[in-house]
Amino acid sequence: MWTRGLLFALLFLTGLGLSQSRTNVRFTLDFAFQGPTAPFLLAQDKGYYTAEGLNVSIDRGFGSADAISKIAAGNYDMGFADFNSLIEFNTRNPNNQLLAVFMVYNTTPAAVFAIKGKGIARPTDLAGKTLAAPAGDAGRRLFPVFAEAVGLDASKVNFINVDVPLREPTLARGQADGITGFYFTSFLNLKNVGVKPEDLVIFKYGDYTQNLYGNAVVVRRDFAQANPQAVAAFLRALVKGFKDVIANPDEGVAAVKRRDGLINEALERERLLLALNTHVLTADSRAFGLGSVRRERVERNIRAVAKAFDLNTTLRVEQVWSERFLPPIAERRVTGPAR
Repeated sequence: MWTRGLLFALLFLTGLGLSQSRTNVRFTLDFAFQGPTAPFLLAQDKGYYTAEGLNVSIDRGFGSADAISKIAAGNYDMGFADFNSLIEFNTRNPNNQLLAVFMVYNTTPAAVFAIKGKGIARPTDLAGKTLAAPAGDAGRRLFPVFAEAVGLDASKVNFINVDVPLREPTLARGQADGITGFYFTSFLNLKNVGVKPEDLVIFKYGDYTQNLYGNAVVVRRDFAQANPQAVAAFLRALVKGFKDVIANPDEGVAAVKRRDGLINEALERERLLLALNTHVLTADSRAFGLGSVRRERVERNIRAVAKAFDLNTTLRVEQVWSERFLPPIAERRVTGPAR
């Protein structure tokens, strides 16, 4: 009995020591637990972060702007947020800049949605119209960049604040002329509240400005400097999560459902596939691997944001992006679509 008790104690202390040696990573998503967040969640459920020596906690988000503010404030170490919002934040906060280290959405999913028959057929028709969106919505924050690209005076478009669950119903009920949102989010949410896809007018930002990247994994600079191996380890685990979800989307949706038992699994599967096949698995990501960027495109992206927001400073690539934490390209290559 004494020997068994001593063995138990030794095993407990060994486990405790291993737990204490792991690096804690507080991570925030950009939005709710939905299909597109499955790779982050599945990597956690399958123990990929733990195997890399990390204790990772993942919280839902409330918009990219909110996620960036909370990471910068030290509430989180890392997160998932819009790259363009990061550029704006870093320009306005030169002493507290964040760093993007893994590009998830190789093209921005931001879009404007309207319903046919309301006098909106092309982007310039939005002048004098009212759009509804949450204050922290990336599509709303990026609207000046879109407006600049299409020759629209952004000041002539009025925005009203709505909570996330009310955005699509507000458009469906005719209480706004349009909404901004991520393509795979608002498209399916509108469909879910009874709006027929063929009745929609959709202006995808990426169709009008080819330079804009979308959401990336973001980290505080001080955390990255103090824990470079942890950041690299997180990305290695995340790549495994992506590959698993691409190979088996149902497994990814199950990981989402474990966080929110009320999700519509069929809807989230469709949302996941739409996000993967239109914004993650692009020509660039197939050529250069998941998480990668092209430097010249980042430079154009920075200039587009600076011009649209009338920023006085144009940042260098190194002030917003680093590839030093990425796994080797051979580990990040993906072939074939998600199914």
